[in-house]
Amino acid sequence: MYQYYFEKLEVWQNARILVLDIYKISKKFPKEEQFGITNQLRRAATSITANIAEGTSRKTNKDKAKFINISYSTSLEVINFLILCLDLEFLSNEEYLELREKAEKITNQLNAFYNSLQ
Repeated sequence: MYQYYFEKLEVWQNARILVLDIYKISKKFPKEEQFGITNQLRRAATSITANIAEGTSRKTNKDKAKFINISYSTSLEVINFLILCLDLEFLSNEEYLELREKAEKITNQLNAFYNSLQ
């Protein structure tokens, strides 16, 4: 099976792990939040990986950088939702810190990737 370039990127691999972690942990969120913050957090997390994949398919560095920047912005959106989930007591402090650390690493990697495309 062919492995695409994005699959080889450490940042994509880390974002994929974050998505899996978020899906697992958000299963315990209140059922009434299924179409609220649970859905938004999951969609934002999956958007990080999707935009990395789409960005790597673009021909010019300018186009690639645009999608990497979107991934970066979406990573911040995930961090925002994690803070809200902590505030709402959907996450324990330990769960929050673990997910926050992973998200921050991804934002740093995306920032470095973006800068390499400039």
